Amino acid sequence: MAVKDDKVEELARRRGFLWQAYEIYGGTAGFYDYGPLGARLKRQLEAEWRLFYSLEGFFEIESPTIAPVSVFKASGHLSCFSDLAVVCNKCDSFFRVDEELTAGGKCPECGGELVAAGELNLMFQTRIGVPKGRDGTRRGEGYLRPETAQGMFVNFQRLLRFNRSKLPFGVIQLGKAYRNEISPRQSLIRLREFTMAEVEVFVDPEAKNSHPNFDNVRDRRIWINPAEGEECETSVEDAVRNGTIANEYLGYHIAKVKEFLERIGIPSDRLRFRQHRKDEMAHYARDCWDAEFMSRRYGWMEIVGIADRGDYDLSAHAMHSKVDMGVPTQTRSKIIPHVIEPSYGLDRIIYALLESAFTEEQVGKETRKVLRFVPELAPVKAAVFPLLNRTELKQKAEEVFQSLKRELVYVDYDDSGSIGRRYRRQDEIGTPYCVTIDYQTLEDDTVTIRNRDTMAQQRVRIADLPAVILADIRKLHV
Repeated sequence: MAVKDDKVEELARRRGFLWQAYEIYGGTAGFYDYGPLGARLKRQLEAEWRLFYSLEGFFEIESPTIAPVSVFKASGHLSCFSDLAVVCNKCDSFFRVDEELTAGGKCPECGGELVAAGELNLMFQTRIGVPKGRDGTRRGEGYLRPETAQGMFVNFQRLLRFNRSKLPFGVIQLGKAYRNEISPRQSLIRLREFTMAEVEVFVDPEAKNSHPNFDNVRDRRIWINPAEGEECETSVEDAVRNGTIANEYLGYHIAKVKEFLERIGIPSDRLRFRQHRKDEMAHYARDCWDAEFMSRRYGWMEIVGIADRGDYDLSAHAMHSKVDMGVPTQTRSKIIPHVIEPSYGLDRIIYALLESAFTEEQVGKETRKVLRFVPELAPVKAAVFPLLNRTELKQKAEEVFQSLKRELVYVDYDDSGSIGRRYRRQDEIGTPYCVTIDYQTLEDDTVTIRNRDTMAQQRVRIADLPAVILADIRKLHV
């Protein structure tokens, strides 16, 4: 298994998906660059996520990635956002405590003894404006955000007015977050800079068990690992009704997370939803579930968290800022809304997509490597080849290439090497279609179009090419 997944990461480096950041200076742990194909894949994943939640009727905001210290005092991050660490008494390397790295154990770097180093806060500290006052005192303390959520909470009153003072409503935000991980490792699994895509759904606490669209998901089957009891497959409705999932709103969004992940190409048989145990529950959470992906290399890894945050955030900001976060009701006095939060780690999802899409198969005497991305996410939608390196074929291929670019944008042109070698290059990066221009094309304006997954070929009129390709790509939205 490990050999196969080494091949995934090797392909990702070689073909321009992922590169170690600052590699010419030896690299810096916890930071990655997305190459040309990786950046395209990520942008298209982001677009699919935005579309998915826009169809839920949610609206997007964008807030700064730096916030003053008062925000994180209120949110609890200054006091609660930390990890236990150990340090080597020989080489001074720090490590995050886990099942394998504990006080009294051996340092994986030099073999020295690991000793307890206490709790280390994970936020990056910075300064906003002038670092010192005239009297020499430090001021302008700030932090890089460890999540995007606080920007939505501190804007709650404006968001409420934007929504005409009605509950429920949902807000989304997508952007960078930063955590000064003690010992980042495992590729994109534990980064110091990463991209989060978060949803905050504000709801009347008395309405949490009556989601208006719950009937649409009640029969969906999910594999769960509850805090108490055995792993099992169950319906969303049964898990809510027996109290395993706290309420309909949380159950609804667990089902929608599963729908999105399957839609973008994560196999259902490699997904489960694990409930947080009491000793791992975040300081703000009333109930929390992780959507986990079974990686062949890293085991179960969290890719989405779905939390019932209760009224913790709005109450905390109301108390610290002295700003009223209450919502008037017709039958009761003001209420503080509760929050349901699906929080996606997009970099981890990128890794899960690469691993899920990667396949190897024997074709004759050679091994064909393929990234079977869903067509909508494929970085390159189609590639155009002249069958032979002849002027008349290359001119026609260039015409077809330029025409397809206007329709599909992400199209490649390749006239280097044998046609078989060109097919293999496109298979490796996940291109769904290869279009070959031959001498028949010059006679009747038809081309050969080859399907990545089946390798089947058919003749198609040049005029029909965009429609044929787009029809398959848009199946994702059906």
